[in-house]
Amino acid sequence: MLVIFKKEIRSFLSSLIAYVVIAVFLAAIGLFMWVLPEYNLFDMGYANLDTLFGMAPWVFIFLISAITMRSFSEEKKTGTIEILTTKPISDWSIIGGKFLAGVTLVLFSLIPTLLYYYTVYQLGAPVGNIDSGATWGSYIGLFFLASSFVAIGIFSSVITDNQIVSFIVSMFLCYVFYAIFDMLANFNLLGTYDSIIAAFGIKAHYDSMSRGVIDSRDLVYFFSVIIAFLWATKTVFGARKW
Repeated sequence: MLVIFKKEIRSFLSSLIAYVVIAVFLAAIGLFMWVLPEYNLFDMGYANLDTLFGMAPWVFIFLISAITMRSFSEEKKTGTIEILTTKPISDWSIIGGKFLAGVTLVLFSLIPTLLYYYTVYQLGAPVGNIDSGATWGSYIGLFFLASSFVAIGIFSSVITDNQIVSFIVSMFLCYVFYAIFDMLANFNLLGTYDSIIAAFGIKAHYDSMSRGVIDSRDLVYFFSVIIAFLWATKTVFGARKW
């Protein structure tokens, strides 16, 4: 797994993909937080990072799909997947290495946003007037959300050798899991069952963690989504042996 992880990280850093993804993420979030009317911190008048944590999932749907679309698709298209599978490396090591590399790249993009936290912390009246518990809970929730998107993106990549198809499928699945269940619940069509429908979506659990409370049910949900998509990836990837 470590070998695949290093290979993927080198591949990311030797191309423009990693740098463009991180730059676009920080630029997009920066525009929403500091420039665009109605969204920026100064118009809101509150010392919080709600804009960051509200917009980041939507930006991640696009960016993480772009990161992961080449995970298996490119190797299938170029034929390097055949070389990789002949080496004494298990399927789980290959999948796990690619997953961890994607998550690491996401972490690289999140670390610079700590500067936003420091800035808002200093801008508070008085200084430090920010709900740090909710902020760190939101960061943890955003990490698990991004990890789920990476797992979805890797699955989307393994089912096709076309990167564009992988990108579109990944965006669609990420959108469905993040927003559609919540939207269905908001229609109030099923009465008491609406909360159950919402619980199938990522947004409900992300919002729960953003309140600063790390509930075991939310952790179980995120781990379940990650494991389910990685297992699906293993099933599709292993089908080459059938």
